[in-house]
Amino acid sequence: MATLEINDLHVSVEAEGGPTEILRGVDLTVKQGETHAIMGPNGSGKSTLAYSLAGHPKYTVTGGTVTLDGEDVLEMSVDERARAGVFLAMQYPVEVPGVSVSNFLRTSATAIRGEAPKLRTWIKEVKETMAGLEMDPSFAERNVNEGFSGGEKKRHEILQLELLKPKIAILDETDSGLDIDALRVVSEGVNRVRSGGDTGTLLITHYTRILRYIKPDHVHVFAKGRIVESGGAELADKLEAEGYEQYVKGGASS
Repeated sequence: MATLEINDLHVSVEAEGGPTEILRGVDLTVKQGETHAIMGPNGSGKSTLAYSLAGHPKYTVTGGTVTLDGEDVLEMSVDERARAGVFLAMQYPVEVPGVSVSNFLRTSATAIRGEAPKLRTWIKEVKETMAGLEMDPSFAERNVNEGFSGGEKKRHEILQLELLKPKIAILDETDSGLDIDALRVVSEGVNRVRSGGDTGTLLITHYTRILRYIKPDHVHVFAKGRIVESGGAELADKLEAEGYEQYVKGGASS
């Protein structure tokens, strides 16, 4: 069983006047098959956690460890992390002009699987997965995210998730900018991956609405760069009712 272990993680970002610490000692363990929701206000460090795990060069790890199946993630390059099974669905997916969705997906699958998928079975797999996400097949021949709406970009992120089947999926505010129909479709895609039991999911969100579709095993409240409270799904209901103010003021601790 794959396990992502984060211990006392500290991360800084360069700013005017010098480095600014964003993460101040994050401890979290995500096991294969589990779904953890990270909830918190803007500026609490949730996205910094996501991008630090993925290896974004903007963020500097100044302390702590991150391991996947005992292997040091922080020593891996970005592509090595992806090959090891770490997947990031970005809050703002970028456009990649000149690269078609079909080529991007097959190249990614080849890197993850260690060999190119057989073309006939691959085309069938892609078409079936796109149909489940209610995506027009013509999207496969468009350039990656170029001219895509916000909802289309998020469906494409989940298309990658379903096809690549990572050990650990980090979903950074996948629900942002989605209307209710797109939220349902995207959530169903995440749930299909979860049902396989092979992927641990770290779901980062401000709001509880996506948790009506994706039921978390664990909910963690993020504030001031660390986890300040953890619980079950009922904690999300508490946050919906009471908000984050008590955590921002420092009234709760882990």
